[in-house]
Amino acid sequence: MKILQLCHKTPLPSIDGGCIAIHNITKCLLDSDMEVKVVAVSTPKHPYVVSAYSKDYLAKTRFESVYIDTTPHKIEALKTLFTGKSYQIERFYHKNMASKLTEILKNEKFDIIHIESIYMAPYISLLRKYSKAKILLRLHNIEHQIWERLSENEHNPIMKLAYRVNAHQLKRVERRILHEVDGYMSISEPDYQYFHETAPDVPGIVIPFGLDVDNYDMEDDDYIATDQPTLFHLGSMNWSPNVEGILWFLEEVWPEILLAHPDLTFTLAGHDIPDSIRNRHDTNVTVMGAVPNANEFMMDYDIMVVPLLSGSGIRIKIVEAMALGRVVITTSIGAEGLDVQDGKHLFIANTPEEFVSVINKCVAMPDLCSIISENAQHYISVHHNNTVISKQLEDFYQNILNLR
Repeated sequence: MKILQLCHKTPLPSIDGGCIAIHNITKCLLDSDMEVKVVAVSTPKHPYVVSAYSKDYLAKTRFESVYIDTTPHKIEALKTLFTGKSYQIERFYHKNMASKLTEILKNEKFDIIHIESIYMAPYISLLRKYSKAKILLRLHNIEHQIWERLSENEHNPIMKLAYRVNAHQLKRVERRILHEVDGYMSISEPDYQYFHETAPDVPGIVIPFGLDVDNYDMEDDDYIATDQPTLFHLGSMNWSPNVEGILWFLEEVWPEILLAHPDLTFTLAGHDIPDSIRNRHDTNVTVMGAVPNANEFMMDYDIMVVPLLSGSGIRIKIVEAMALGRVVITTSIGAEGLDVQDGKHLFIANTPEEFVSVINKCVAMPDLCSIISENAQHYISVHHNNTVISKQLEDFYQNILNLR
């Protein structure tokens, strides 16, 4: 089977969850002995870094990228208000990418064109023109839902309106795009239910985020019980929901935790941490910024805090942390898309009081944290294992090809 994988960002270096999700699908395809070609948009946030790619990867994927400046511009955003298009998506269209895809499709035939996210949707008509391949869309999130939730939590009336406009535009595009493809893959069950209700006649499936579990040394990474656990957060801060959640946690939750446990520490890491966080100088909070190895960083701490108030899909860093046996405390939104139980696989807290209560439990009952750690690792090995996901993906491809 011959696959063309189109990506809205470069898969490497894996600086955020989207990059990791794209790269792991590529590995699934290669592990299934499919012939894969990867074409990605290179952007200011996700540039093509040659040193990040091995010769083996470049040879197997025949990787190519096209640079597009996706930096938001207010004037261009205003223009889309009168066109019915989504500016968030239109930023990813460029004539150079269109030319590149035209050239590729004129010279090669593919069985499946696998599109990563709705941000590559502006190229669908071109793909139809030059290829008879089945077009499948991988939906990383319910994109409009992210902006709706940001709007609900925003107090600035201008920003609230901007978020609502973005949500409305994206929702309209999401609904239309589903009817322009031959099938779709959602990353979680709740997302699938939404898309299925929106387009019940379009074939769809849940293909969750997967890991090469052997790479996480899961048997050797048990949680070490202690009455003085260390807290941390790891996430890309060029994603608005992460910034929103951390600011809320530092302002509303962390002071309450310190009142109960004045010696606890909280370490923040991730790309593009803004000054609004760096310049706070909160007590017992260390801001590290980007780290060279995410797994090694997470293994230096005990409890991952993911205080998301908005967002959609699956939080990939939560999956990775659970695979490493870290105890995770997150919100109901943070746990969305994961078939987990509060108090068994992780902890869920939505208010400052609930966060303090969970921290009290972790400090007073370190053995419980050890059990949570073991349950989390087992859950990931069963539900987010690339070996299983590769077979699911291959079967879905074949089913789509068999449809007339």
